[in-house]
Order: sequence, then structure tokens, then C-alpha cells
Amino acid sequence: MNLKEIKELINLMNENNLTELEIEREGTKIRLKKSPSGSFEAVSEGPDGSRLIPAVRLGQGAPAKEEKIPAENTAAIKAPMVGTFYRAPSPEAKPYVEIGDMIEVGQVVCIIEAMKLMNEIKSELKGKLTEILVENSDSIEYGQPLFMVELK
Repeated sequence: MNLKEIKELINLMNENNLTELEIEREGTKIRLKKSPSGSFEAVSEGPDGSRLIPAVRLGQGAPAKEEKIPAENTAAIKAPMVGTFYRAPSPEAKPYVEIGDMIEVGQVVCIIEAMKLMNEIKSELKGKLTEILVENSDSIEYGQPLFMVELK
């Protein structure tokens, strides 16, 4: 398997929100794992179980996805701080919002943990949630788009 094929697999994983993928072809296995930070690890084994390549980290985030041009009536809810993104108040709780939900101004949409403090993030937009742009427990940066909202 060559680098181009591995990049295609990484794109496939990103497009389908997969965190792990294992493929076997002609006795050779390759396993790709995506960490919460967005980096990838590739491990390849031969037919006899021997490692063909050592575990390889494939950079921060995968090859960039094609940039989508947002519709005129959409806007992003952006991170007001640096921290760790959480969709729900606890691991067993349901997420604050899901794709397709109607969001009101002032509604809590997520939590960002910063310096061991949990900060509820409230929407400044009103509309329909069309996209969630980050994964649960991702490290995020100030101003990073978190959600896309179709304005109403």
C-alpha cells in the first residue's frame, strides 16, 4: 500500500467520522487510528504478523478536506476560548444539541474546559444546526468554528 492510498483512507475516515480502520489486502494488514487531537497512527503487518513499518504518526489532522463555501444564510458558532470541547455535560448525558435542532440565542450548545473549569458556551445565533465541526474532547482554539447554523 502506497502513501497515496493511505491518504485516501485517511480522507475516507474523516468524511465518515471514523476513529479506527483496519484493512487486509493480499495478506498485508494496515491499521489506522485517529487520536482525539486529530493525528493519525498507521501500523502495517505482513502475512506472518511481522511489522512491515513501525507505528507512524501522520501529522496533526489529515489532509485537508475540500473547503465548503457556506450558504449566505449560515453562520458559525465559534469558540470564545482555548480549551477542550465537550458536547454534553457528562459522558453519560445526551449532547446539548444535535444536527437538525433549532437553536435559540442564549441556549447552551456545548462546554469548553479551560484550566480545569467547565464553561457553558451559549449560542449568539438563532436557527437550525446544520453541522458539528469538531469531535467530542477535541482541543480547540480561540475563534475556531464549532457549529454551523442556518439562520432563521
